[in-house]
Amino acid sequence: MRPYLLKLTTLFASFLLLLASCKKDTDIGLPENPEPPKDSSYLVVENFEQGKKAAYAIGSVDLKTGSWSFDDALIGNTAADTKDSLWSVRLRNGNITTNFKITGLKKIFISTATYGNDGSSTWQLQTSADGQTFSMVGQPVTVNSKAFRLDSFDIPGNTPIQIRIVKTGSTRINIDNIIFKGASNNSGITDTTGNGGDTTIVNPPAGGRYVTVGPDAPPATGDNSNLLFGNPSNADSVLTMAENFLINQHYYIQSYSKTRATPNWVAWHIDASNITGAADRQDDFAAWAGLQNGWFVVQSSSYMGSGYDRGHNVPSADRTSSINANSATFLMTNMIPQAPQNNQQTWNNFEQYIRTQVSSGQEAYVIMGSYGNAGTIANGNIVVPSNVWKVVVLLNNGNDDLGRVTENTRVIAINTPNTNTVNADWKQYRVSVDQIEQLTSYDLLSKLPVSIQNAIEAKVDNQ
Repeated sequence: MRPYLLKLTTLFASFLLLLASCKKDTDIGLPENPEPPKDSSYLVVENFEQGKKAAYAIGSVDLKTGSWSFDDALIGNTAADTKDSLWSVRLRNGNITTNFKITGLKKIFISTATYGNDGSSTWQLQTSADGQTFSMVGQPVTVNSKAFRLDSFDIPGNTPIQIRIVKTGSTRINIDNIIFKGASNNSGITDTTGNGGDTTIVNPPAGGRYVTVGPDAPPATGDNSNLLFGNPSNADSVLTMAENFLINQHYYIQSYSKTRATPNWVAWHIDASNITGAADRQDDFAAWAGLQNGWFVVQSSSYMGSGYDRGHNVPSADRTSSINANSATFLMTNMIPQAPQNNQQTWNNFEQYIRTQVSSGQEAYVIMGSYGNAGTIANGNIVVPSNVWKVVVLLNNGNDDLGRVTENTRVIAINTPNTNTVNADWKQYRVSVDQIEQLTSYDLLSKLPVSIQNAIEAKVDNQ
């Protein structure tokens, strides 16, 4: 479910700017002839897709939001750079600073991650009213993951300020998608793409892409197929099943909900051939182009500023046999709004554990889903689940997989609250399959003989 966040649009009020990201997949559901908001708020995103700086030497670079000073920092796009789109800042031991002042700034959101194989590092946000003396805002942030984490900072006062991100640790970090949120008729932030000062709203295209299916996709039926153990909700791909809509993405299969704008469940198979590492993490979050007309199309930017990660159902690292396979996991129809602690710690640890079993000579059949309502994001268009669950059937490598399942086959089921107070130890959330069925009304592992279902679904894993 990896992580994480946000390629973004910018929507303003009295005058509104749209800073389009490089993939142009930033539909935010605006009407065809929208009325500008009556307040004077703004939301501006710096995504570092415009403006290039290839060396660490100190210098200025013109970005979408204006001129920035980079000291011991560059804009990188290597495989080792964590990035939401094509480019992100790589900061070593210096800082990046706006060469302009921002008026009416109330809040800043900043996405950061570790670079390459570097260890954890620390940075802090600073502001200055005079361009000479900078003071820290909030607390220092420690970054310890390749998955982006999103931090927000409240900005006190009304004085126009410059902002600076200062590295205080000894290893490199990546920075992407800095979001400026404030209230002013003139923020002081420019848009060098040409939309600056425009008083109309620019409607971004819905866009999206499909899955390109390669020979490494699981078979449609039989051993290693994604739905070998059954269709838990009898999902179907007909319009009358909009809340239980079957989508076959070949590298995985899912039931999708129109009103929740998230999957109900996703099913896939993992063996050693799926996790070869032949492809790097693509991070090419995008809308899926196959949704029906009239459905809300979740964009890569739809989780912007929500405080939730774009949580994968099928993790990126479960599909590294090809670029096609990995890219399939970054479709937004594979995402749920997931609390960062839940996504980056608890679920990451569980996913790594399953891949370790697969690397040790086993294969896994996985069904993951979510349920409940903990609120909404994207103007009410996406439901935040209250709980996230997963069922994993583990078998030694072999053939006739359904026939090999016995009453002693190991099945791991977990059900976690979708909160930041969740414990990092996934084992604390083990439950029986029966419990998940009672909570969801699904019929899991339905292709197994009833006697075997009854035996393995009643157990709680304790290994």
